[in-house]
Amino acid sequence: MLDDAMSPVYRNAMLDDVQKGWVYSWHCVDHVGYANNPRRKAIGYGKVFEMYKRKLSETGSASDELNWHFHPLSFSRDPLQCATSYINSYDVLIQILCRRLIDEAWYPMVNRPGFHSERPDSHAFLEQWIPYDYANQSDSADNKQPDLSNGRLGDWRRAPKSWRGYHPHHDDYQMPGNCRRWSFRCMNVGTRIRTLTLDHVEEAFREAEENGSAILAFADHDYRDIRPDVAYVRQLLSAARPKYPHVTMRFSGALAAARAHTQTIEPTRHSPLALQVELQNNALSVRIKDGVLFGSQPFLALKTKGNEYHHDNLDVQIPGKLYTYALDAQTILPHDLAAIGVGAAGRDGSCDVKILKF
Repeated sequence: MLDDAMSPVYRNAMLDDVQKGWVYSWHCVDHVGYANNPRRKAIGYGKVFEMYKRKLSETGSASDELNWHFHPLSFSRDPLQCATSYINSYDVLIQILCRRLIDEAWYPMVNRPGFHSERPDSHAFLEQWIPYDYANQSDSADNKQPDLSNGRLGDWRRAPKSWRGYHPHHDDYQMPGNCRRWSFRCMNVGTRIRTLTLDHVEEAFREAEENGSAILAFADHDYRDIRPDVAYVRQLLSAARPKYPHVTMRFSGALAAARAHTQTIEPTRHSPLALQVELQNNALSVRIKDGVLFGSQPFLALKTKGNEYHHDNLDVQIPGKLYTYALDAQTILPHDLAAIGVGAAGRDGSCDVKILKF
């Protein structure tokens, strides 16, 4: 399925208005912490990410993106049960991020939440680390699924029904406010709820025509054959496209789309983020050498020689400019470390990662 769906012939079966073929954003989850594995998922940190990284290389998929996806664990740790709490899964969440940073020199810039569920704890986590969030599934259609009623799991009842994105409110992720990150609308295809329709597609074209830019985003799952769902979306695009001749349609990865679109709304002249990381004696220093930091601090990951991964806060010396960390008997001594990883996002949608290996 992937060999065909990622082939040039399949991608170019429909071209956008700059003669570019289909583009995918692969939001890779780690299957860890489960009590059982009835569906024979690929268990282990980085397994899915590594497979897609290899597949992109094998197929020459240079425009595709590898992005972030996380499913909180249920109380029973049954992989077939749903949950929303990041706090209850925080140990696994931090392990995944630390390992992606150190082992892959990779930092997450785009989130698509598991079950499209966000709550105050995940809202706060994302606001600190990840600048773009394809989460909003606000829809006018009635939810006729009893197990998902009253806002259970993916609750977007109060969110804007717009394809332009918004900055969430500090106290309510569904309402526009003054948070730094962007939340974008992203409907489902091939599911039983909040599915993409022709009306949605025409809304996106209309908003682009009226405002200059919009992002039409939709989510699918690779545990089934995604090709029928791609064909469905292409049919919707073919139906809507002729009605808006003045709108340029471009296929794009989620990060590339977010960066281009937000520049039309909030133009910035920030330089790409550049970190300078140095270790002298027992003191680690992290300097923002260029650009403007997205969050409140860079993300610090530590790997010991015993193959343990840890995250900790940095000490703020100059907000937004200089951070330090003491490696001593109260944390981890330098001679016990195998690697240090520091990653961060920039306000312009760039990111930088620095790895020190011992």
